[in-house]
Amino acid sequence: MTLNSPDIADTVRVRFAPSPTGKLHVGGARTAIYNWAFARANHGSFILRIDDTDPARSTEENTQVILRALRWLGLDWDEGPEVGGDWGPYWQARRLDIYRDVARRLIREGRAYYCFCTPERLAADRKAAEERHDPFQGYQRTCRSIDPAEAQRRVDAGEPHTIRIKVPDGRGDVVIRDVVHGDVTFNARELDDFIIVRTDGTPTYNFTTVVDDATMGITHVIRGDDHLSNTPRQVIVYEAMGVPTPTFAHISMILGPDGKKLSKRHGATSVEEYRDRGYDADAFVNYLALLGWAPDGTTTIVSRDALAREFSLDRVSKNPATFDVKKLDWIQGQYLQAMSNEMFSKRVLIPELIRAGLEEGSVEEAYARRPSWFGLLASLLRPRTTLAPEVVAKARFLYEGNNVTLDEKSVKKNLAKEGARASLEAAREALTSITTGAWTTAAIDAALEPLPERLDTSKRAFYGALRVAVCGNAVSPPLGESLELLGRDTTLARLARALPLAG
Repeated sequence: MTLNSPDIADTVRVRFAPSPTGKLHVGGARTAIYNWAFARANHGSFILRIDDTDPARSTEENTQVILRALRWLGLDWDEGPEVGGDWGPYWQARRLDIYRDVARRLIREGRAYYCFCTPERLAADRKAAEERHDPFQGYQRTCRSIDPAEAQRRVDAGEPHTIRIKVPDGRGDVVIRDVVHGDVTFNARELDDFIIVRTDGTPTYNFTTVVDDATMGITHVIRGDDHLSNTPRQVIVYEAMGVPTPTFAHISMILGPDGKKLSKRHGATSVEEYRDRGYDADAFVNYLALLGWAPDGTTTIVSRDALAREFSLDRVSKNPATFDVKKLDWIQGQYLQAMSNEMFSKRVLIPELIRAGLEEGSVEEAYARRPSWFGLLASLLRPRTTLAPEVVAKARFLYEGNNVTLDEKSVKKNLAKEGARASLEAAREALTSITTGAWTTAAIDAALEPLPERLDTSKRAFYGALRVAVCGNAVSPPLGESLELLGRDTTLARLARALPLAG
């Protein structure tokens, strides 16, 4: 059989083929990452294909959700939706004519046949096999011997039928040479002549995925090991089509902390949930890549460029990986700390402030208005941030003008205590002496530093009262830098407003 497929002599071609029946989950994202990284490391092509042959559950909305998630992860595909390519369509629902053509060819060549067995007949045959203790209880090949001309007449007459592949008589064991698991052997005698086209004319998964991979020239199939049991049937289809079998690599499942398959009971499972929680895409890709692969025994921070350069299937573990949120958060922190203040401002800080309604315009416009201000704020928040949305709560006091929201517990604990009024008055007097042009962290710290001793009070009490009065809470970024960010006029106005509340 001659199939229209790319020239794959020296070109690695891999694919990620999600079903648009829901969101892109963590396991699927890791599979996509491995395919993308393998293609990039081998100067090959990464193909995105939408396996949407389940019309009851596949939706365009879900397809867009998956595409958004892949774009956020930064996994650019070389062929597929929104990109195109020479070997599409890249949606299975648009490839039905291709499947029908291949199925007809297989019938003409005697490698597949029409089956007219009703569900009742199949059930009766199965029961009979059980009663005679037949070790093989699959399809009994009842229709395999029907004369092809007779079978065609029955099809033309409208008799309900399926199409089954012929598992060759005497076919020895099916040996899957898997890069991750090694050789995996399946007894071919346990394979029945399975259905490749259902009664309603729709093709089955084990047929469509092989036709697609063959016609798109896929050289390596990298997917979850829950598909390993499907592989011997797919090999039979490859052989019936007369096309090369790709290299298989079945990667282990991801487990929750309790050792069971990762699911919603363990918390967030979809990529967009982690995006919305504020994880950095590079950090998230780094973490997922390490769930079953590592460049060596010690490296934990793997940049996207390094992943695309160093990824190899021979370092993928066959053992299940455990999803550890603490490890993810640690990697997230490492990525944030490695950012420059400008990058943190543009990638984390300003986008979150815009979403919260505290900044207006685009990220670039906001940054351009006061780059040094954002640089200082980023230097304060970056070491104190794990997830992006946290910056909003930490920076909100800077956007409340003269009337900062005062936390009641902090007021009671710090501002209402005896001696607080004297602390605020002394601070106000010292800070008033600093001109607007000289309003810097160094000048502010120098003006405040001698005051606790002069007032015969503890630094904790002095700075606690001052922090609540100006920042609204007993917990804030370093005080001198916070006052520099607020500016002279706002700082003095907040101190004046807090004086009546001070003890």
